[in-house]
Amino acid sequence: MNTKKLREDFPTLREDDAPAYLDNACVTLKPDSVVNAINEYYTLNPGCGGRSVHRYGTKVSRAVSNSRSKLQHFLNAESASEVVFTRNATHSLNQVAHGLSWSKGDVVLTTDREHNSNLVPWLQLEQEQGIDHQVVASHADNTFDMEAFEKSCADAGSRLKLVSMSHVGNLDGVKIPLKEISKVAHDHGALVCVDGAQSTPHMNVDVQDLDIDFLAFSVHKMCGPSGMGGLWGRYDLLDGLRTIQAGGQTVENATYDSIKWASPPGRFEGGLGNFAGMIGTGAAVDYLSNIDLNEVNKHEIRLNQIMTDGIKDLPGIEIIGPLDARKRGGICSVLMGDIPVHDISILLDEAAGVMVRSGQHCVHSWFNSRGHSNGSLRASAYLYNTEEEARLFAEIFSEAVHAFS
Repeated sequence: MNTKKLREDFPTLREDDAPAYLDNACVTLKPDSVVNAINEYYTLNPGCGGRSVHRYGTKVSRAVSNSRSKLQHFLNAESASEVVFTRNATHSLNQVAHGLSWSKGDVVLTTDREHNSNLVPWLQLEQEQGIDHQVVASHADNTFDMEAFEKSCADAGSRLKLVSMSHVGNLDGVKIPLKEISKVAHDHGALVCVDGAQSTPHMNVDVQDLDIDFLAFSVHKMCGPSGMGGLWGRYDLLDGLRTIQAGGQTVENATYDSIKWASPPGRFEGGLGNFAGMIGTGAAVDYLSNIDLNEVNKHEIRLNQIMTDGIKDLPGIEIIGPLDARKRGGICSVLMGDIPVHDISILLDEAAGVMVRSGQHCVHSWFNSRGHSNGSLRASAYLYNTEEEARLFAEIFSEAVHAFS
């Protein structure tokens, strides 16, 4: 993988004072091809896809259909009709949570490291519909505890309805053994929903091989437009799902007192679509499809190892998750005791142009349960980051820690 050549594809990285952008777990940078696709929609073909049949509308309809097909092949879905355009992974997970039918006492299992997007919807259903949300505790180093999971499944018995877990944690980069989890869950008659926001951009995610039922992902973490995400689901499951966005395009017909719902995916894409985002999604998928994601994953681990080696022995510093960077992908999150993480984040940017994330990363539950109200500082790498940037982060971060100590 030629990182130097890839960087030429990103406008922000061609600047003379290009930052060391290490906030990729939040949102990735956009290559020229994505920017151009969005710009072309607004300047040349600003039509309404799926409705208008004039030349603008027809061109947009075809482009959106092509983008959906590209995602189908990217995920190895059986049909393009299994791919729903959403605003983000949060929207996708809420569509699953509020689209399924629930009975009081139905059990949903998550881990103790979930982003709020894969926690809050289940807490909401627990409050409103009486489902039973249960948390499977991880090992002390945040790796997945299969024995605890199997026990939770067995204890839930016939009440187990759904297992919903992050494929890769945005807190720590730790990957769960998803194929094994899917087998156990299915053996207990449960569905498997996956938050793939941190895996889909960084590794090959094959929904058939993983044997899952739903996959939520965010396109803005995949070199794609902001405000774009996706939901993949097995067609028979999507066809039985209620939409949470009823309105235009979600029905085949309606009278004053009846509805004939549209087939998936249209049923879930109510209202005027983000056509520029959908077309930009196709461009992003094209871009990633021309890159070996296995090599991207190896590259990120190399960078993480550099960052880890450079900061692991600093006083008062604790890396979240296993110390071995190979088990944390491209994410290096650091607990800092009483050192103010936001101040360090600002200092890194102002002193050396190193951009990282600070705070609780929408995983408040994990931090609160452990008394880490200060949150953490998270550096997260991607395909365009360099070894020099990883070393720069470690160097400036070390200087900042010593200055605050």
